[in-house]
Parts: sequence; structure tokens; C-alpha cells
Amino acid sequence: MERNRPHLIINGLGQAVAFRAKGGGQANRPSDVPNRRAHAQALLRAIDALGDPTAQNRPGVYLEIQARPNEPFVTKSLDASGLHLLRVSTDPENVDAPARATVFASAAGVGKLREKIEAFQGEETPKGRPKNADLVQSISAIVEAGLRALWRSPAAKFPAHGEVHPWEIWLERAEADRFLERAVALGIRFEGDRLQFPEDVVVVGHGTHDQIADAVRSFGTVKALAAPSVLSDYFEGIPPEEQAAWAQAMEGLVQPPHSVNPRFITLLDSGIGLNHPLIQPFLDPVDRHAAEPGWGLNDVHGHGTQLAGLSLYGDLLPVIQSNVPVHIGHRLESAKIIPDAGQNPHHLLGAVVLNAVNAVEANAERGRTFSMASTTDEDTPHDGAPTSWSSEIDQLTAGVSGNQHRQRLFVISAGNTDQNRFQGADYLSICDDPDHEIESPAQAWNSICVGAYTEKVRIPADLPGQAVALPGDLAPSSRTASWSSHWPIKPDVVMEGGNWVQDRLPPPMKHSALSLLTTDHQYPLRSLTTTADTSAATALAAKAITELWEDYPHLWPETIRAIFVSSARWTRQMKSHLPANPSKGDFTRLFQRYGYGVPDEARARRSAANALSLIVQDTINPYRPSTTAGAEPIHNQMKFFQLPWPKEVLRQLGATEVTLRVTLSTFIEPNPSEAARGSKFRYASHNLRFKLNRANENQAQFQARINKLADDPDAEPVADNDGWIFGRNRRDVGSLHIDEFRGPASDLARRNLLAVHPVAGWWKSKSIKDVGQKTARFVLVVELDAGAVEADLYTEIEAAIANLNIAQIAV
Repeated sequence: MERNRPHLIINGLGQAVAFRAKGGGQANRPSDVPNRRAHAQALLRAIDALGDPTAQNRPGVYLEIQARPNEPFVTKSLDASGLHLLRVSTDPENVDAPARATVFASAAGVGKLREKIEAFQGEETPKGRPKNADLVQSISAIVEAGLRALWRSPAAKFPAHGEVHPWEIWLERAEADRFLERAVALGIRFEGDRLQFPEDVVVVGHGTHDQIADAVRSFGTVKALAAPSVLSDYFEGIPPEEQAAWAQAMEGLVQPPHSVNPRFITLLDSGIGLNHPLIQPFLDPVDRHAAEPGWGLNDVHGHGTQLAGLSLYGDLLPVIQSNVPVHIGHRLESAKIIPDAGQNPHHLLGAVVLNAVNAVEANAERGRTFSMASTTDEDTPHDGAPTSWSSEIDQLTAGVSGNQHRQRLFVISAGNTDQNRFQGADYLSICDDPDHEIESPAQAWNSICVGAYTEKVRIPADLPGQAVALPGDLAPSSRTASWSSHWPIKPDVVMEGGNWVQDRLPPPMKHSALSLLTTDHQYPLRSLTTTADTSAATALAAKAITELWEDYPHLWPETIRAIFVSSARWTRQMKSHLPANPSKGDFTRLFQRYGYGVPDEARARRSAANALSLIVQDTINPYRPSTTAGAEPIHNQMKFFQLPWPKEVLRQLGATEVTLRVTLSTFIEPNPSEAARGSKFRYASHNLRFKLNRANENQAQFQARINKLADDPDAEPVADNDGWIFGRNRRDVGSLHIDEFRGPASDLARRNLLAVHPVAGWWKSKSIKDVGQKTARFVLVVELDAGAVEADLYTEIEAAIANLNIAQIAV
């Protein structure tokens, strides 16, 4: 699904401003070829030069078709009537060079292409244009394709003639087995493993240039060729000088931030090594700090430097092999919270982080994503209840702690499992055990807790055993949330964290081949190393969040959190653990393992025409003093939002199922007193909820229903959950609430009122001064998705936003 339009954003009660990327008009029609007959004759001679594939006992011929310079390349007709369009490529080093299409043409396809050119030469449409003009006029040349025309990797990696090389071969799925049987007779040797995708099978074949070319020409089932990807253990195992050569080659492709005010990832870790050439351009010496003045600033342990590489580049394995320019828009800061020797006293961990935050913020005013992959198991089991460390994180994020009172965004790892606990049983059941609950302070309400999943399952051919986790499932290292339902859903999301290898004897072992490639703190002794687990996943999340924030630099931290987490979805493998017709309670295990799933960075950063995000930033005064002497404060406000639905479009869609996903995000101020630790209503300063009106329920009726629920939110009837996938037991916890409504489009057209209202919080239950002046910020992210239906909801809603009425009603 194409996603190329910024989200629609509303700030407070003001008029909506749509930052929509305006596209250009229709492409110009290709200009007429000066000599129509001569052009057609030249193309027909090119086809004749190909010969008859049938006479050569070949199923067809691979064509390389070159576009005319400075003209739109019309390729639609190259994927029909016996023609199979395999790829369209351009020259990355010469943007003015014409595009080239690689096409497999059966014998019948060659004949059809000839017929199209002949019709262009002598026939016209009723409007007087040459037939097939758009196609034929866009072609400048047709030749038989060589192997380079099928090459999808960087040109520099194309194998040389004369030697045996490994080739990654992409095959038609239905013909893969037949190709492998016949190709062996040509001397090509295949490794045992293969990858299967919906339309392709990918294998690695070892052969010379001529052997591969013979197989391609003879069998006609090859769709693409590429350089086989090596595993991370290859780079970790090569000598230091070879590692340095790879890093040096990549160094020349890295482009530092050009922004005057780039965003920063602030790593709260063991420090960052300053001399690595892949880190130096993004880390100034003055941006290294420590929680304690006497600590050194360098990275002795290596953990921080590893995460620094991931925070900049992600997994270096695909990046370092791609040989293409690397654009990075953010920079790094280091705030050391782990001493070089010994360890922090447990009761001071919150203070250590506070000191680190104060140190970096005193140095410079800038936009930051705080990333911390340091947790403790000393608080286990906490069962989701607040600890001193998690409460300090909540204070820092809410802006009520620290020398500078500002809201902050924290990304924290879920913590790692004990590898020695895995003794051959189902690894998911071990991860789900309460002894492997998420470590403190990752249960903090306002932070983003990151667990790990994995897509890494390929192991070296000579390594016995198999990967523990299936692709798309929980990484074996990731801890889960086994606690009571009234504490927040954690983890919030999962990112790539690597896999383990299971041989005959337990326990399973970590292996560099199933890890992520990154920077080594021992440079120049070693340039590259591998890392994994929830630390790696947290660094990847910090990178993705910061890139999202670069797109929307003026959004609040609680807004970025909402957009990022709301973009997450469970993989197909995760959902395979659900029954055929799941009830709301069946989702509990998925939430405890995976949170909301894997973030979709494209969905987080852009809307599509039929799947858009509407973002509202606003404030609310949740409570006011009671008029009864000595009584507790009472509820003060609820806010209503009239959703700018394109009612006519939704009505026209009728019974077509659409999905409404609503996210409510706020940062609470914590009260971790002993009495409050057992109650979500006494720990949080304020608790907010969202409600959607029922079909044909007007605002007065809707408001009256919410009034009844404000003092007793658990009294909400089950019927109100109709259409909601997760339900209020999962939705109404923590300070981030997400749920999905699925139903007929015509039904949603009548449900266009969304309310945000308070329920109990310690601001209300405590006798505090000026309770009526207490203001809470909140964010609504409303996603509307019409699925595969072609409906331009974005344009319709964009036009309606100017008339959006936001009513502020005193209760």
C-alpha cells in the first residue's frame, strides 16, 4: 500500500492544517517519434536478430528493453500476452541515463511484441493516433538480455568471468524443482537450504559465469540474480584488516546530517567509543557525559558502542553489503550510567539516570530520544507494580523531575531471559514463565518498552541444529509481562533481537550468524562485532522513533510515542497462536509477549489514500474542587471530537469492512507510595479514557452515558465493546490506550463522535492545592483503513477538516 502523504495534524482547538505532499499532474504524453516507420522497422529488425526460441529448444528469450531518453517509460504492456516484466532499472551513477526493462518473453510473447510494433507502424486508433503509441514510442532499443540485466545487487558485486562464484538465484516457484534438477547437469552446485516466498523460491548456486548464463538461457525460469548475503558471523570471523577494509569502504558512503538542528539519540549506557570511523561523524567529544563526574567517558565494556552503531545504521549486515550511499539525519549523545568497574548501588539507579539526564540537558538545548538498554532483575518479581526506578522514569517523561521541567521520550529494553533456563522445553512457555517477567524499570507507564522478535533463522550450512524461534515469532531472549491486567501492557512493541541455535543437547546457544552486525569498541583492533537481544531491539526502536520525529519535529513526545506504537501489528506467526475465532480474552497472551507487535515504519511516517492517520494534540482540566466542604475534587471536563468522516463515501462502501484504530496517549505523574502501588487509580495523577458514540447516538445521549461511567469506569456494560477487538480490559490500562473497531463502513458513518474523559487519579483523590488548574496534555491518533478498497479517504477528510468542530463541555 502506497504511503506518501503526511499525517493530518490538529493542534489543540485550532484549525486543522494538512501537511499534504502535493503531487504533480499527469505525465506528459510521449512526443511522437519523428519517423514512425523507421522507428518501427528498427525495432522489428532487433526482434528478428533474437532468433526463434522454439527452433533453439528454449522456452523463450530474456529481453533488455531500453527507454527513450527524457521520455516516460510505458511498461504496462510489457507484462502481458506472453511477456513477463522482471525488473525496471536505472543507472544510480547517471540519473539522466534512460531506464531499462528486463522482460522474459515466451515464443508467443515475442510474436505479440512484433504484432504491437507492426500495428504501430501501419494502424491508427479512432482518434488518429498510432496504435500502441505509448508503448512503442517509449522504446529506443531491444536486445537479448545478459546476466547483468537480471542482477539486482550493486553492480560492483557482479561476479567476474572464469571463476566459480556463489549466485543467489530467484526462481519461478512452480518451476524451481525442475530447474534445480536440470541445472545440476550443467555443473552448478547448490546448497541445501532455500527460501520460499509467495511467488518465488530463492537458492544459492555455485557456478561460473558461463554455467549460470547457460542455465538462464536454457530453462527460462530465473527471475533475478543477486549476490548471496553472508551471515553476521562472516564479518565477525574475518581478520582485523579485512574488517577495517569493509568499514573503510562504508565510511566513504556515509553522509552526516545536513540539518542545522538535527535530533539526537541519547544513549544511557556504558559510554560510546569515540574513535570508530563509522561513529565519529555523528558524535562530538563534548556530547559525551557521565552520571558521576569522576567516571571516565570511554566505553570499556563495549555495550554502548555496539548500540551506537545500531542506533545510526540499524543492522549493519545488509547496509555494509549494499554499497549504496547511507543517509543519516540524526546524531548521538552519550550519558554513561554504568561504571567501568563494580556496579551501581541498587537503590540509586533512579538517581543515576536523573543525574545523567541533567548532565546532557545542561550541555545543550536539543531534541532527544533517550534510549536505555539497562535493566535490573533485583526487583523481580514486581508483577508490574511500580518501583523507585520505574517511577523516576515516569517522573522524567512527565517533566516533573530533572533540572529542566519538560516532557521527555524514553525507550527502554524489556530485559533478557536466562539462557540456562532453557532445557529443551517449548521456548515460548519458558519465556512466558513469571520468573522471566519484564525487568524494572521497563514497566514504567510513560516509556516505550521494547521486547524482541526475530526474522533471523538462517544458520551456516556446517552448523548442526536449527534456529529456536520461527521467523516472525518472539526472540528467545525476550522477557514477557505475566502480571495482572490492571497494569500497563508491556512490552509496547518488539523489534529484531536475533535468534538462538538448538542442537541435540540443551541449553540452546547464541550464535553470531543469528545476531545483528554492528560497531566494535576495540577499533582499530576490531571494527565489527555482533550483538542481539532486547538491547539491540531497543537501539533499533530508538533509531526508528528518531527518524519519525525528524518528519514531525514539532510533535510532543507523547504524540511520537502514540504514532510509533499504534503503527505496530502482530506478524502472521504471532497470530498463529490465536484460536480460529478469537475472543477478546484470547489476545492476552499476544499482548504479554509482543505488546502491539512490530512497528511499521512506513505506516508510522506517512498516510495512504485509503489508510490515513488523523492526529489531535490537546489539553484537558480533568478535575475541579467540589462545592461540598471537605469532599474530594470531582470530574471537571470531557472533550468531544466530531470526526470528519466522509459519510457519503462510507455509505457507498456499504457492508465493506473498515477498520478504525484509536490511540490515546498521555503522560501521567506518578505517585509510587505503598498504598498506591496496588491501584492504577492511585498511582497515576490522572487517568483518561476514550469512547466512540453508538450508531445514531447524539452528543447529548453520548455525554449522559459517559457521565454515568466517570465515577465507576468498571461499570461499563459489555455491550459497549461491540465491534472493538481488544476490549476495555486490555485498552483501559496504563497511559497509552489502543483499540480497533471493525465493522461495516455504513455503520461507521453514523459513529463520528469521539470523547476523551477523565476517571479517578491521585490528583482527584488527594487534597492538593489548585486542583482545578491542573492541566493534562493528551494525544489522539485516529487511523481509518479501508483495506484493499480503492477509496481516497485522505482527500475527503482533508477537505472536511476545516469544518471540524471540537466542543469543550463542562460536566
